[in-house]
Amino acid sequence: MEAHALTIRLSSKVEFPFLVLLISGGHCLLALVRGVSDFLLLGKSLDIAPGDMLDKVARRLALIKHPECSTMSGGKAIEHLAKQGNKVHFDFTPPMQRAKNCDFSFSGLQHIIDKIILQKEKEEGIEKGQILSSAADIAAAVQHTTACHIAKRTHRAILFCKQRDLLSPSNAVLVVSGGVASNLYIRKALEFVTNATQCTLLCPPPRLCTDNGIMIAWNGMERLRAGLGILYNTEGIRYEPKCPLGVDISKEVGEAAIKVPRLKIKI
Repeated sequence: MEAHALTIRLSSKVEFPFLVLLISGGHCLLALVRGVSDFLLLGKSLDIAPGDMLDKVARRLALIKHPECSTMSGGKAIEHLAKQGNKVHFDFTPPMQRAKNCDFSFSGLQHIIDKIILQKEKEEGIEKGQILSSAADIAAAVQHTTACHIAKRTHRAILFCKQRDLLSPSNAVLVVSGGVASNLYIRKALEFVTNATQCTLLCPPPRLCTDNGIMIAWNGMERLRAGLGILYNTEGIRYEPKCPLGVDISKEVGEAAIKVPRLKIKI
């Protein structure tokens, strides 16, 4: 996660502090990056990640059998098919509407979509694994709902950071990284947020958005230059399968209960 957050400094000149939104198949979090190894965690997914949810919806829609999507990953197939669909044909409510924090949730949305797909299969008289005539509309609706959910939580994070003087009021930067960051629809939704908050939106090149060796090497270079975590003897070192990212202040963010102005996201 640290590597994803710092990758932008390989492709763009970005000074600390900046806000990072990491959205992928395994993670979803918002953090303030104050230094190479100095993070404040503002919010994270309480269940599954957005990329995981989009992949599961794509599998449930059997998009691998769609002639235009057969070679695409689940998330890419959703993004591609959504261009042909009507996003308002299905009214999915974004998750956690009443929770005034920066946490995310995607499992509830996935379950709702599963029920809609099952209902549509019965209406069309087809079996599970066949392509629905409304597949493009479902793809468009789920992508739009996901984008709105991510955008609103990110909007609150920016407002919180600015209220606490954690970000510059004039040249604040939002970095969006991770595999889902390559979704152009979600990027455009976030542009509405950065335009409304006078922030700059930056994303690494698509090839650096997904897990890759380059970002790990760059993370090592950043730490080496900063003199952080350099070990000359690994004897006695304990390895952990998971490492928390920085200091978790998500409770403080929730207690601030910042109301987010309504934005009309028209894409």
